[in-house]
Amino acid sequence: MAEPLRWGIISTGGIARTFVNDLQYTESGVAVAVGSRTIEAANTFADRFGIAHRYGSYEELVADPDVDAVYVGTPHPMHFENARLALENNKPVLVEKAFTMTAHDAIELIELARAKKLFLMEAMWTRCLPHVAAVNQLIAAGDLGDIVAVEADHGQYFEYDPASRWFSPELGGGALLDLGVYPVSFASMLLGTPSKMVTMIDPAPTGVDRQVSMIFGYDNGAQAYLNTTTGAKTPTTATISGTHARIEIDGDFYAPSAFSLITRAGDARRFEFATQGRGLHFEAAEVARCLQSGLLESPLMPLDETVSIMQTMESVLASA
Repeated sequence: MAEPLRWGIISTGGIARTFVNDLQYTESGVAVAVGSRTIEAANTFADRFGIAHRYGSYEELVADPDVDAVYVGTPHPMHFENARLALENNKPVLVEKAFTMTAHDAIELIELARAKKLFLMEAMWTRCLPHVAAVNQLIAAGDLGDIVAVEADHGQYFEYDPASRWFSPELGGGALLDLGVYPVSFASMLLGTPSKMVTMIDPAPTGVDRQVSMIFGYDNGAQAYLNTTTGAKTPTTATISGTHARIEIDGDFYAPSAFSLITRAGDARRFEFATQGRGLHFEAAEVARCLQSGLLESPLMPLDETVSIMQTMESVLASA
């Protein structure tokens, strides 16, 4: 077995805590260093998870020779600068979603990674989960026939606070980039880039999007119906309907979940999966697998598709 990938963590926030906690469920990697804007925050995080190296700056973190790869878990307005810093220091990078704030920034990061021949991946952990792998296998085997419609939603309730990251424009607030990226990416995985779209956006008082509904159309006639909101806890389910059968994924569809395959005649098969933790260890294992195989990007979350998803979300927001 290859040596575990040694992770350096940029951020001490909630998603970084989940990522590091989930590393206990895989032998593929271990957190060896953490960087924060203050040494106090880095020490608190490192003490909690038993991390040896702690730094009061991101520059020190990416310069650590014991770090094999960097995980960027800061809010998405900071992703571009944090990921670029890691790449410039010759570190492979896993960047939380939304990948960046704009498609332009995504393209620039990808061009840098490709020029330096470094691995880069958007941390769309959903792509790496067991139930999603099973869904894709059924589709590839033809069990659904031709996909006609995809439905997915992701809504969570957050009390309105103009200073919070959910509602502050400066912190990249809004439902689409934080929550809606999941259903948009899910539709992209199944149907590709839409050729047309119809949208409805309801803004929060700060001007960021509080609720977004989207209908995407594709050249083959398929459609996707997607919704995201910070104003309510929605079912967070997903359905893929094909000419032969449909798949209904339980909520939360983007996290470790289960699903049913239901034929046109109503016959149902249930698919359930035993998983541990929140499920972020699957994407960590995918990064390790790719690096051990000499890959510069993951086939589960290709970089060109990350750009396409960013461009789609930009178009949605521009339609307001």
